[in-house]
Amino acid sequence: MDNPVIPASGTFGYGYEFAEWYDINMLGSICIKSTTLNPKEGNALPRVAECKNSMLNSIGLQNPGIEKAINEELVKLKKVFKKKIIASVAGSTIEEYVKVAEFFDKEDIVAIIEINLSCPNVEQGGMSFGVDQVSVEKICKELKSKIKKPIFVKLSPNVTDIVKIAKTAQKAGADGLTLINCPLGLSINARNKTFSIKNKVAGLSGPAIKPIALQNVYRAANSVNIPIIGVGGIENANDVIEFMSVGAVAVQVGSYNLVNPMACFEIIQEMQNCISSF
Repeated sequence: MDNPVIPASGTFGYGYEFAEWYDINMLGSICIKSTTLNPKEGNALPRVAECKNSMLNSIGLQNPGIEKAINEELVKLKKVFKKKIIASVAGSTIEEYVKVAEFFDKEDIVAIIEINLSCPNVEQGGMSFGVDQVSVEKICKELKSKIKKPIFVKLSPNVTDIVKIAKTAQKAGADGLTLINCPLGLSINARNKTFSIKNKVAGLSGPAIKPIALQNVYRAANSVNIPIIGVGGIENANDVIEFMSVGAVAVQVGSYNLVNPMACFEIIQEMQNCISSF
């Protein structure tokens, strides 16, 4: 990549919509929306809530399914984006992860396949794949036996020890890691004493989680020797520098894209201005 700034999965759609705002070819890459085998409508409303210096979301992996993603969404993206992308894969079973990854593995525009391991694992009674070392090892080995493109595993911070999970992913063949996915949070509407999110518990994102993300990236980077993409609360060039200072080779910008559609453009411009001032 010619710069380390990447819009994060779930906050940039399939990318082409943002071409109306600026030349998205200035981005290092794009991590597209997490895609499942079949279309998903997502969770019931309300599924987004604003919190102090953060937001809660429980979108539920809303997406059109892999066939439409490739035959319609990526076709549109290729018209305006000339670089390689990161394809985010989600699923409820290991078989689904593999099937979706196999579709992306055949696409020339895809350089890296990111495995979103914070999805419910229906085979394990609802446990998330990413919080269980056995599941992480099993899914990584299965993917590496069938997928040619590099596999980056997106890990959850909702674990006792991120180092153990990171080491397990590396040992099982992961080519890289993405840290972190959203910590869990909850919000109450004090006026009527109801949950702000229909699903009650949701993912917390935004500036408030940056210290958590930095700590996870730092610990993982000092424990494995595969590249790490840092994500969590990035809003400006200083945030990018912080993540790269603790071991990240690139970053993904998430929630700030929802606040400011020009977020990644402005961060890259700010970084270029910083470099030219030296």
